[in-house]
Amino acid sequence: MIQGEDTQDTDKGLTQRQLIHLMYALFAVGILSAGILGAAAIAAVVLAYLKRGDMVGTVYAGHIDWIIRTFWWGLLWLALSAVAAMIFIGFVTGVIAMIWIIYRLAKGWLAHCAGETPLPGL
Repeated sequence: MIQGEDTQDTDKGLTQRQLIHLMYALFAVGILSAGILGAAAIAAVVLAYLKRGDMVGTVYAGHIDWIIRTFWWGLLWLALSAVAAMIFIGFVTGVIAMIWIIYRLAKGWLAHCAGETPLPGL
């Protein structure tokens, strides 16, 4: 497969580009609903793991890794914030973690819309 080629996974399935948009959208719904629709974020990560092998060598592989890393690091920081809430600083760290997750979602999705891979870093 040529790098950046936007082929369909099957004859009647979504293109790889559409799948990445779907993953970002599901993740955003899960986060912006304040966890009420948290299953959407989990669905985004499950979909990312399922499609990871199909997108190796394409421009979309970086987005898959970006989504997976954002989920797991975000979950870690939110869990630590929940523990820190017992000593009354968890609210502050939880807000910082949510801002970081939203920033990463926006940065990755904007890079995807521009046809680029998100740059490593924050």
